[in-house]
Amino acid sequence: MRLDDNNYLGLDRRSQLAASVAMLQLKGAGYAAIVVFGIWIGIAVLAWIGTLLPPDSRQTPDPVIRDRVELTLPAETLRV
Repeated sequence: MRLDDNNYLGLDRRSQLAASVAMLQLKGAGYAAIVVFGIWIGIAVLAWIGTLLPPDSRQTPDPVIRDRVELTLPAETLRV
């Protein structure tokens, strides 16, 4: 089976290659758009759920205690 058997539009080989490459690029861009919009919709849903929470829940302190933790190392580990 030759390549000319599927040449319905009467394009030369170079034009067929360009059309195939363009179609693959558009297909990849479509997949990327689906991923980006999916992530965007996920973030929007989380933000909407956050607005349903009571206002008092936004005033609570951070559960991670980074500012209250002191780093203490034994003296033996500091010797070089």
